[in-house]
Amino acid sequence: MIIMAKIAIDARQLRGTGVGRYLERLIHYLQKIDNENDYTILLKPEDMSIWQPSNPHFVKLACPHKDFTIDEQIGFKKQLEELKPDLVHFGMVQQPIFYHGRVVTTMHDLTTVRFKNPDKNPLVFAIKQNVYVQVNKRVAKKSEEIIVPSQFVKDDIVKFTGVDPNKFTVTYEAADPITAQPEALTSLVDKDFIMYVGRPTPHKNLERLIDAFIELKNQYPNLHLVLAGKKDANYERIAANVANRKIDKVVFMGFVTEGQLRWLYEHCKAYIFPSLSEGFGLPGLEAMIHGAPVVSSNATCLPEIYGNAAHYFNPIDTKDMATKISEVISNEVLTKQLVNTGHLQVARYSWQAMAEQTYEIYSKVLGQTRS
Repeated sequence: MIIMAKIAIDARQLRGTGVGRYLERLIHYLQKIDNENDYTILLKPEDMSIWQPSNPHFVKLACPHKDFTIDEQIGFKKQLEELKPDLVHFGMVQQPIFYHGRVVTTMHDLTTVRFKNPDKNPLVFAIKQNVYVQVNKRVAKKSEEIIVPSQFVKDDIVKFTGVDPNKFTVTYEAADPITAQPEALTSLVDKDFIMYVGRPTPHKNLERLIDAFIELKNQYPNLHLVLAGKKDANYERIAANVANRKIDKVVFMGFVTEGQLRWLYEHCKAYIFPSLSEGFGLPGLEAMIHGAPVVSSNATCLPEIYGNAAHYFNPIDTKDMATKISEVISNEVLTKQLVNTGHLQVARYSWQAMAEQTYEIYSKVLGQTRS
């Protein structure tokens, strides 16, 4: 017999991040899977209009408590206690650490523990980073179950926190094809280019990618490097450095539409992922969907996620990075092999399977039995 439960999902990061994509897909498929439990989806007040439930068992509730604040520890804790859920699923580590109800937490990676962000005030960031270290350890210990996006992250967090590995479940994420029609970027039509799309934070390793590109230009003088992603202080810092060094053919696209991104994937010589630290590596899979050969860092989880569908380099070694990129863009046979293997690799992952695993975790924690 199944006893209906009240489940709350902390979806404060629903918009604008990789975590947001994970949460959006999780909630989307849970609505197709679970018609027994009642769900409250906790959203930032400004996000209340961007998500509408499609299942009558799902409702949304404004959660005005910002992450990494005292209000999160006090106000959010009080809100949850008043809500009285049987289970809370926190979609990220940031949460009221002294909330004592049943908790499942998704821990995406330990990147923020290990890397600084020059876009932030150094003193404030150092203080927050030290707190974040303690929050990770506390959350890992108090959560009844922990969800992670890769085996690498599981092993990493177990080593970092000393928590029982049996508390962890790996639920691989997935990538979806871009449905918008390709929208050509006229400045790049008929040009050869390699590309990266995403954030420019230090662990993304863009400075070394630019250094590798300088080496590539000796062999491919007409090659362009396209960097796409919303411009922020980190991108501005990198662009200023490129200008000061007078490196030509580095194109900072800034924000691109879905149609423009699809066109970039479909027309690039290769998608380059130079990252030093990832929990899953979604951009490379998205590139594979649209037929881009992927040349990737061999760091952290990336070989686990991409398998034989990427050509790997040491992300610390710019000469190795340049060599591996050159091996792909100069070799049509290797390019076709990567593209074909990429399509097969992407098919291994499913958002619905991820949501079904998560649903089973909820049932386990709640003690629900299913026939």
